[in-house]
Amino acid sequence: MTVAFIFPGQGSQAIGMGKALFDAFAASRKIFEEVDEALGEKLSTLMFEGDPAQLQLTANAQPALMAVSLAALRALESEAGAVLARDVKFVAGHSLGEYSALAAAGALKIADAARLLRLRGKAMQAAVPVGAGAMAALIGADPELAAKIAGEATAASGVLCEVANDNGGGQIVVSGARQAVELAIEIAKENGVKRAMLLPVSAPFHCALMRPAADAMREALAATEIQPPAVDLVANVTAAPTRDPDEIRQLLVAQVCGAVRWRECMGFMHRQGVELFVEIGAGKVLAGLVKRTAEGARSLNVGVPSDVESFKLTA
Repeated sequence: MTVAFIFPGQGSQAIGMGKALFDAFAASRKIFEEVDEALGEKLSTLMFEGDPAQLQLTANAQPALMAVSLAALRALESEAGAVLARDVKFVAGHSLGEYSALAAAGALKIADAARLLRLRGKAMQAAVPVGAGAMAALIGADPELAAKIAGEATAASGVLCEVANDNGGGQIVVSGARQAVELAIEIAKENGVKRAMLLPVSAPFHCALMRPAADAMREALAATEIQPPAVDLVANVTAAPTRDPDEIRQLLVAQVCGAVRWRECMGFMHRQGVELFVEIGAGKVLAGLVKRTAEGARSLNVGVPSDVESFKLTA
């Protein structure tokens, strides 16, 4: 069976995530300890029993989600005998999940990934004043219609609105200045889009307004060692495979302002023969999208100890 490991992005965080892995598996526990040490604070305590509002902060949610993903992967390795380089054809991650995918495949050290994601979260939040930007989901729109809506909203408002995520299954997200995004919602309704609604996010991710954050990540990534991953990474902004460290560095910078082409990423992997997509980490968002983006493929998610047992049975 041909397998891809996929890694979730922001929105899957919840207090208590990763605690069962921490309690059950020594290999998982080491990941949380390594992330805590890299950040110089007990992020794990916030994740397991802290204030939900603090965990929602982008600078905390991003490294926290990466930690859960890597802890789940270590559980698969130690308890189910999984070997990524042997068992997996591709890795991919949604937005911040791309860092998790790279750490899983050995391209980034876990401590480096944690520090990069902390910086990424802070830089993205700082790029646009709170309240000045927004994101909206257009449910039932295709990519062409979403791009048309965003363009019309930009032209009418005089400020930016762009397509930020193409998640598949008619789930498109637009991002930009609040005035333009709110106008895009109205235009979407006029164009027959089933649902159009603001998302509860703190910044307009994956649009050109994030350029200051992209500049910060360019500088940080230039100083970070990146190794060729053990398997191909299917990148967010190209929906194409790569193992080249210099290209990966450039793609991670481009990803800050660029759209997440998740539908195309999944379609590419499925056409290359992937039959099973395993979501590694918190939540089940990506596994739930598999039926809409890779018809006929199967999905699993691995985020708690019982999921490790399910993976054994599947494998």
